[in-house]
Amino acid sequence: MSDVDLHGGAEMKQDNFLPDDYKPAEDEPFMNDRQLEYFRRKLIAWKNDLLEDSKDTIEGLQGNARNIPDMADRASEETDRALELRTRDRQRKLVSKIDAAIRRIDEGEYGYCEVTGDPISLKRLDARPIATMTLEAQERHERREKVHRDD
Repeated sequence: MSDVDLHGGAEMKQDNFLPDDYKPAEDEPFMNDRQLEYFRRKLIAWKNDLLEDSKDTIEGLQGNARNIPDMADRASEETDRALELRTRDRQRKLVSKIDAAIRRIDEGEYGYCEVTGDPISLKRLDARPIATMTLEAQERHERREKVHRDD
């Protein structure tokens, strides 16, 4: 039995070696293997940070379930808990957007605007790796939303 058979033929991502200082550049092919691996690693690291923060939040909330006789202190504690829960909810939504971005990488759709199909700038993706629209499409979308909100 060969090594390939032992591992079910699964290939490791070792062929996408990235130096620690790699940054996607405009002068290389858009969304080549190195860029995709760069953004995959960036998204996974961000997700892991959020999940770690979330775990700390849950442990903190469980540890704070105590009876506080002073009304002002209790109100303050309740406000802190509500803020923690809102933050945790935002993190949960962010993790789901990160998962969707990783899925787009796997499906070969990452880096392209879901509205126009145009490439999203590397600068924008580096700053906001979960972006699904070019800056121009995002601004148009936000202007339309604002118009509908103001009605």
